[in-house]
Amino acid sequence: MKNKAEVVIIGGGISGCSIAYNLAKKGLKDIVVLEKNYICSGSTGRCGAGVRMQWGTEMNCIIAKKSIEFYENANEILQYERDVEFKQKGYLLVADTDHEVEQFKKNIEVQHSCGIPSTMLSLEEAKEIVPYLNTDILKGAAYCAKDGFLNPFHTTDAFYRAAKRLGVEFCTFTEATGIKVEKGKVTGVETNKGAISTNIVVNATNGYGKSICDMVGLDVPIYSERHQILVTEPVEPMQDPMVMAFGLNFYIQQSPEGTFIMGRGDDNEPKDLRVTSSWQFIEEMAKTIDMVLPPISKLRVIRQWAGLYNMTPDKQPIYDEAENAKGFYIALGFSGHGFMFGPITGIAISEMILKEEPTIDVSMLDLNRFKAGRLLLEPSVV
Repeated sequence: MKNKAEVVIIGGGISGCSIAYNLAKKGLKDIVVLEKNYICSGSTGRCGAGVRMQWGTEMNCIIAKKSIEFYENANEILQYERDVEFKQKGYLLVADTDHEVEQFKKNIEVQHSCGIPSTMLSLEEAKEIVPYLNTDILKGAAYCAKDGFLNPFHTTDAFYRAAKRLGVEFCTFTEATGIKVEKGKVTGVETNKGAISTNIVVNATNGYGKSICDMVGLDVPIYSERHQILVTEPVEPMQDPMVMAFGLNFYIQQSPEGTFIMGRGDDNEPKDLRVTSSWQFIEEMAKTIDMVLPPISKLRVIRQWAGLYNMTPDKQPIYDEAENAKGFYIALGFSGHGFMFGPITGIAISEMILKEEPTIDVSMLDLNRFKAGRLLLEPSVV
């Protein structure tokens, strides 16, 4: 491991690997990525593998649209010999209340202003897309055909390999244990394998982001909560889009291998760093799916797991440099959607570090927005 670097990135998931790639592509040659386990071992590797443009805030719509445009060409851009497995079979969002239908309409107005090809559907049209959908309990639906499935392991591996070809050094099983700050500026990182002198540190650790911020005395209004997922046995293709409901609180899609991946939120989930599984989750998940998509409830569950949602008060990410520790940058608070936003996270943070004109103006996602009361609440989160 080097003892000196231009940039040290903490976190080897999609955000860290994307930031490393973008910095290296722009000419920085002395970059180190620290990952306390293996690449894609954290939240990225535990996510639901869905990517969508159907959001309720303009900022999230813009970031998601640009990210999906990247993912459409990721194999070529990153020169990946395998396949990131981007399957654009759509997201079907379903509503069970009139209020939620009105929210969908408002969301679609925002999406259309950003050039996203989403549309409201009648229940009859929704049933044409997913024939076994129980529309008796629903009020309406929205759809975007360009949303879809993306393999998180292959995608992160593509960024990782591209960054390595450009000279980035990845130090796996290497944990950051402290960050040195002198006269309000970052001067180095302590690890379990030695120290690295640097003036720039990027915190891209998602669920563990608060503890890294604590190392420089930066107060960030984020917390991590467990989010559980399960996967069924594989069956023949029977569902093209991801089906998602915010009020009914679930998402479910069929992977290219034929398994069904599904998850749901829970306000009672532990807000700590545990990634254990529970019977309560699988019971509630089964009840919901049996009510909305009855045939799928008959499938056997083969595995369940959990990851961490790193939440902000408005459920939108934070891209910023710390005021109290210059050279310390954060890409945190994705509220469960860091994988979707990976390409733009890499571009935005690299431009911030290099003081370049931004491709997308993400200044409204700064840390000060919380103290200033500039919250832009994202309504479309499970």
